[in-house]
Amino acid sequence: MKNFVVKTLANAGALGAALWLPGITLTGESTGKKILTLILVALVFGFVNVLVKPVVKLLTLPLFILTLGLITLVVNALMLLLTSWLAEQLDLSFHVEGFWTAVLGGLIISVVSWALNVVLPDGD
Repeated sequence: MKNFVVKTLANAGALGAALWLPGITLTGESTGKKILTLILVALVFGFVNVLVKPVVKLLTLPLFILTLGLITLVVNALMLLLTSWLAEQLDLSFHVEGFWTAVLGGLIISVVSWALNVVLPDGD
């Protein structure tokens, strides 16, 4: 359970870092509401990465081999766009505007998430 909480907080921190991009927005009346929304979006993002991303990676395996893994940027962008769409359906105020913003946002999220997972404890 502790590992789940740590991973969710790392995802929330990574998504928060991506909010510096002009095309990624998170709105709310207060800071507390924004933080709660960010944590809920991190849960949605984790859900998408656990259930959808492996299927997409399996289906695009030849492209992974052909592009030497660079297609990962596109897959991460699509997962971020799917998270944005799901957040909209769940009435969460998180939005990613456009594919190229999602590519850059996915890159930022990957790097920050990796760094936070290295720093934060990994307990079970």
